[in-house]
Amino acid sequence: MINIAICDDEPGMVNDLEIRAKSFFTGTGTEAKISKFYDGTSLINSCDAADYDVIFLDIKMDAPDGMETARRLRARRFDGYLIFVTILEELVFDAFEVSAYDYLVKPVSNDKFLRTMKRLQKRLDSSFLTVQKEGERRFLALNEIVYCEVLNRKIYIHTVDGETIDYYDKIDSLESRLKKSGSSFFRCHRSFLINFEHLNGFGKDTAHMYGGAEIPISRLRREDLETAVITYLKDK
Repeated sequence: MINIAICDDEPGMVNDLEIRAKSFFTGTGTEAKISKFYDGTSLINSCDAADYDVIFLDIKMDAPDGMETARRLRARRFDGYLIFVTILEELVFDAFEVSAYDYLVKPVSNDKFLRTMKRLQKRLDSSFLTVQKEGERRFLALNEIVYCEVLNRKIYIHTVDGETIDYYDKIDSLESRLKKSGSSFFRCHRSFLINFEHLNGFGKDTAHMYGGAEIPISRLRREDLETAVITYLKDK
């Protein structure tokens, strides 16, 4: 599932973007949860502001306008994709300040909307792990995955909030997908992949993860693990 917020002081535009976004993600087999807001303050005060994956935000609104709303959202840890919606194209030059992903000019053409969404889908695929289970596609942010393990032909993904997501797959396939994304995962054991972003340290045969998980390290992978950790730290 992907979490989306739409904020615009024109109810008709909010409804239009909701229909288009739902249609697009339904076409990709992804469930989209959409929250609607009609002013910047209500969006900023949303308890889920930091959890949205994508926000469509009108620039020209009563105070706080879209740009100020975006600044406050970034300050409150929103690190998802921000797409501005505006009637004045020249206003988007300020968008660099808040790391906007793209902008849509009103009236929003269907061709422009689809181009933006297709590019966004590719970006989501590289920063999220897409899991297919029981006919539903779910996006899991890579930086929220602590470790993955395989048991009886099932993959179990353990996240920072304590959730465990399971689905049928091979760990070789998962490892390949994670490598292609350029993420910081390492296979320290034939049955485990750990995320260096949540590695607290490691001993002779155990990786210590933030949150308390203790993951076995294969004797054959120990040396490669040390090299990979050093490379990761240098890159960081």
